[in-house]
Amino acid sequence: QVQLVESGGGLVQPGGSLRLSCAASGFTSDYYAIAWFRQAPGKEREGVSCISSSDDMTYYADSVKGRFTISRDNAKNTVYLQMNSLKAEDTALYYCAAGPRAGSYDYWGQGTQVTVSS
Repeated sequence: QVQLVESGGGLVQPGGSLRLSCAASGFTSDYYAIAWFRQAPGKEREGVSCISSSDDMTYYADSVKGRFTISRDNAKNTVYLQMNSLKAEDTALYYCAAGPRAGSYDYWGQGTQVTVSS
């Protein structure tokens, strides 16, 4: 059974850091492009970052560039999103998705909540 499980969310103060994890099971994640999305209440879903399957090229939304870093650990079948210098506007439900190529995602996780507040 294919499954993506996110973890690592929580409450953090502005300027703080969190590392989100996306653990894959039922398939080998290094053969897939993995992306992180987020959705805040009342807002549309936003693509945050993705990492390609073949050459680990990465993409970041302008809103997170320089603050977030995506990486993968193939041995653990897990993709991470390191989030630094967090801002209140980063508050959202974050979830990961996997697919054969960037922009084409077949599998989705349930999400982990990130709240940035003092």
